[in-house]
Amino acid sequence: MSAIFYHDEEQKQEAELTKADHQKKVKAPIVTKILPAETFYDAENYHQKYLLRQSPNVLASLSLNNEELKNSYIATRLNGYLGGYSNLQKFDAEAEKLGLSEEQVEAVRKLVAYRSN
Repeated sequence: MSAIFYHDEEQKQEAELTKADHQKKVKAPIVTKILPAETFYDAENYHQKYLLRQSPNVLASLSLNNEELKNSYIATRLNGYLGGYSNLQKFDAEAEKLGLSEEQVEAVRKLVAYRSN
């Protein structure tokens, strides 16, 4: 389920406006729910950075334990790229800032390129 959780009326209104603005740009209906924040539980480890976990070689090259993976900015960015939420040009522009090795960059580039075709 895709959801945005809000803590107050201002956040709720901002989420609803953002959703409505984006809906004007896409054909498919946006099904993201906008819900009040309540008790939050982390997902099980195997759900954390799920899309990155589908690329075990890239994941292993990061040498992160489960807690580090959950909190890693780099893992979050790679998870998004590998999930198709951005493109190869943006990855290339950001790759150096992420501090990835040449081998990691090439592995991610191949996967992003493959998944965008």
